[in-house]
Amino acid sequence: MINVIVVDDSPVVQELLVHILQRDPNICVIGKLNNGREAVEFLRCKKPDIVVMDIQMPEMDGIEATRTIMKTNPLPVIMVSAFWNPKEKEKTFVALDAGAMAFIEKPGSIEDHNHEHASRHLINMVKSLSNSEFVRPGTDNASQKKSVKNEATENDIECAGKIKLVAIGASTGGPQTIQILLKNLDKEIPVPVLIVQHISPGFINGMAEWLMKTTPFKIHVAINDEAVLPGHVYFAPDGYHMGVNDKLKIFLGHSMPENGLRPSVSFLFRSVTENVGDRAVGILLTGMGQDGAQELKLMKERGAITIAQDKSTSIIYGMPAEAKRIGAATHILSIYDIPAVLEKLTLKTGAVELTG
Repeated sequence: MINVIVVDDSPVVQELLVHILQRDPNICVIGKLNNGREAVEFLRCKKPDIVVMDIQMPEMDGIEATRTIMKTNPLPVIMVSAFWNPKEKEKTFVALDAGAMAFIEKPGSIEDHNHEHASRHLINMVKSLSNSEFVRPGTDNASQKKSVKNEATENDIECAGKIKLVAIGASTGGPQTIQILLKNLDKEIPVPVLIVQHISPGFINGMAEWLMKTTPFKIHVAINDEAVLPGHVYFAPDGYHMGVNDKLKIFLGHSMPENGLRPSVSFLFRSVTENVGDRAVGILLTGMGQDGAQELKLMKERGAITIAQDKSTSIIYGMPAEAKRIGAATHILSIYDIPAVLEKLTLKTGAVELTG
């Protein structure tokens, strides 16, 4: 049984969240709290598996409550955010900085056309986080960073300096994980970085703005037929697949979802395989599901360097775990190692040393 507390100052939303969660026989709501202060007090006596919490509340909001929880009783926090509220969308990413593991769009009423999708997403996220080791990203302690010492493969050395593009896929836990990667990556990296991040509709622009403020990179939400530039980061926009052609120009498509998703990591990786081949690096980061794993294997078979995030630093070890299972990854690396590896792979000269 997964024990959850729900924290929201609206009785209507509170009851809606409880109703959604308890539809699953493996989830039990053991507490209904009205604000962050009540949640902090509750956690002094009982420890649930997951906290589902609103952002804007009286007395203590969700951001301050999350900061306090992470200091006193660390456990996974899922923030519930209203996508239609610009202030709340901005605060969502501040909540991730405070230690929240993930966020979801606030479900609408039962009559809302998106209610069933949002409900399933919430239940799946609670179950996935409860089944994962509690990994809180962003605490860059030296003990978390691993040295990159092992010998490179011949293919790594051959690729050094020849890389034209880096393609990344991420889902749950991706925003914080990508932030860590970009914070630790040299902004002068001489190749563009293309990213598909599974995220609730309406949040990708806010994520781009947040990363612009918290990392040294120029962040873009991709535009069709846009030529990609070295040292720039491009995210797939809401509702569109993103690929790249042989002239390193972005193309956006509205074809059928893949793995139930649009944008899909699979779509991006497949286009990179076809148009960039062995001059690309593919990276699969934390997230639920299997999106991109098979296509990462295609990249590897074409001669590209492929990386899957390791279990110890993945918030949800789903997508990278599948990549590891099917042999799609050339290397399994900590998120703290990946920036240094990318820098070495894109050097024009010098040996490349990687962990295995």
